[in-house]
Amino acid sequence: GEAVNQTSCTHSRLNGPTAGWQVQSVLGTGLRDASHSPSGMEKDASAPDPSRQCNGFSGVLYGEFTDTLNDGVRYSVSLTESALTIQRISSSPDRTKVVFNLSDCIGCRAYKGPDSADIGAYFAAYFYPFKRRWMSTGVARQRVEQCFRVALVLDPLVNLREAERWAHAIRDASVLQAPRREGEETQHSGSCKLKGVMYTELRRPCRTMILVNPHSGRGQALQLFTGHIQAMLTEASVPYTLVITEHQNHARELVRNADLTQWDALVIMSGDGLLFEVINGLMEREDWQQAIQTPLGMLPGGSGNALAASIHHYSQSPPAWNEELLLSCGFMLCKGLVGSLDLVSVHLASSQRLFSFLSLAWGFVADVDIESEKYRHVGAIRFLMGTLVRLASLRVYQGRLAYLPAKEVPKPPNERVKATRPPFTAQQPSLCSSLPCHLVPKASPKQSSLKNCVDTNLNQNSITNSSNVITNMRPETHGHNKTTPPTDSLLPSLDQPVPENWTVVNEEDFVLVLAICQSHLAEDLWTVPGAMADDGLIHLIYVTAGISRPALLRLFLAMERGSHLACGCPHLVYEKVRALRLEPISQQGMITVDGEVVEYGPIQAQVHPRMARLICLRISLPTGLRTMSRELSEMTFVAKQQHPSSLIMSLDVAFAKTTALAWLYPKGAM
Repeated sequence: GEAVNQTSCTHSRLNGPTAGWQVQSVLGTGLRDASHSPSGMEKDASAPDPSRQCNGFSGVLYGEFTDTLNDGVRYSVSLTESALTIQRISSSPDRTKVVFNLSDCIGCRAYKGPDSADIGAYFAAYFYPFKRRWMSTGVARQRVEQCFRVALVLDPLVNLREAERWAHAIRDASVLQAPRREGEETQHSGSCKLKGVMYTELRRPCRTMILVNPHSGRGQALQLFTGHIQAMLTEASVPYTLVITEHQNHARELVRNADLTQWDALVIMSGDGLLFEVINGLMEREDWQQAIQTPLGMLPGGSGNALAASIHHYSQSPPAWNEELLLSCGFMLCKGLVGSLDLVSVHLASSQRLFSFLSLAWGFVADVDIESEKYRHVGAIRFLMGTLVRLASLRVYQGRLAYLPAKEVPKPPNERVKATRPPFTAQQPSLCSSLPCHLVPKASPKQSSLKNCVDTNLNQNSITNSSNVITNMRPETHGHNKTTPPTDSLLPSLDQPVPENWTVVNEEDFVLVLAICQSHLAEDLWTVPGAMADDGLIHLIYVTAGISRPALLRLFLAMERGSHLACGCPHLVYEKVRALRLEPISQQGMITVDGEVVEYGPIQAQVHPRMARLICLRISLPTGLRTMSRELSEMTFVAKQQHPSSLIMSLDVAFAKTTALAWLYPKGAM
């Protein structure tokens, strides 16, 4: 994500045989003579003959360029619908060819150089292909910039027009080549379809509000944005406004009251908690049905980054962490494909209703998440530290659990189960107030602190929103009746028994209960390998009492590879459900929704398929990369070795886990 430097844009940023070019663009079969009349050249530059071919090429555009270091060395550059190909022109049969897939391109821009005496114009294309890491095995997206100098004639305007034509053609072709998985069909409407699921594209230019929590994770979210994402948005010509959140529920208050017609997408640069605020703020609006259709983007800036890791996983890309994960999510944002996102309606005993996109946790997972907050400054390793601390004093939680299996046909909630055991109801209302609820908006929200960060280097034609102020209040809608939130048709009242087609778990002693909607619970916790953002399911995982500390630790170690569900642990249960109810009996414990503490007491939830929209990609990788991706998922620590400092941290994590195993296992058991 290095920033564009116009003074150095006459050179390619690719490491390889094409590095160090300063090129001269031409059309047709050879170099144009500068003695041609400007008017004739202007006609050729603006409207080339489509029947003209060179070396058998009949694609979108073709040009021949000279090497700045050697005028005798020439290169042919061709743009087709799917690739930008660069090849040295020589008599050698093994001519070096470099092909850039346009599916890896996020943008291209034309510009004049800083020297006013320079008659040439320039255009730069920005690619993020998969390339091998410098310091470790595996591949990751890495930035490659290709710049060209256009000097067809002595008229600078003609040269600039030609550069703009190339830039426009590359941009258009890259949009049409948005990464898609095998089996997708391109629709005439500009969207694409995969197995009945429709993916639309963000409007271009996409007016984006980016909300950053500067205190999330290690407190580096703002620095990560300016160091990586800001340049990518400039390269992709995405106008944006940056919002720095100031307090808890700031984002919730903002999106609840803002005029969303100013924005085409809302992007979160933080942990998962900030997106939780945004979604609930949208669902609290009178126009929630329209508001929740605003595309949501996620950029990892916290400790867990579960949704960001899940989105990356859905793209079938090789494993990525830290800055590589950020670059991957930034790439997806710039490509601008939008899919669906399931939301889960959560009911608390106090009648408060929340909407979740990630997880509901009780027991071990919730305790580790909240208790490890004190280690936030160390980043994602905080969860390992919290796990070891909680393993040292493993707790058992008493409660009742029931769920509606996904295979069951939903029945109206008035068809009650005739229970022979005590009714599955809220029997301990005192638990509802034993912990404060941290999700209630403040009564007097502070004025939003907003910074307009539309980059002035963007093409002026792409900046449609130049306002320096966000309208905090929605315009009045006359004759509009308040719309009720979605109905939870699968859920009875919490004081009523569950319907007869629900499954009531016989066990009452649990170590953990986790209901999750995404594939990952954290960057390195592949919790549900088969989950998708819009599969219409809640993935219920619970561990019953009786599991040993070593066995529980082995489960979490296997979760890094996504193999824990196949390990044969008798205490581990996994179910696909559409609704669930949990009634804690133990007085001690915590319940979290999307990592946020909620009131402790009876709770129930139901999934609403495809209620929201998520900026994401689903791409088709070459067979070799798909195989490598599977292999890398079995080599977590090796893949994390991106650079020496990361390698040291990975070794520290490995050492800590090995030490924990040696401590937890009886002597000689290993």
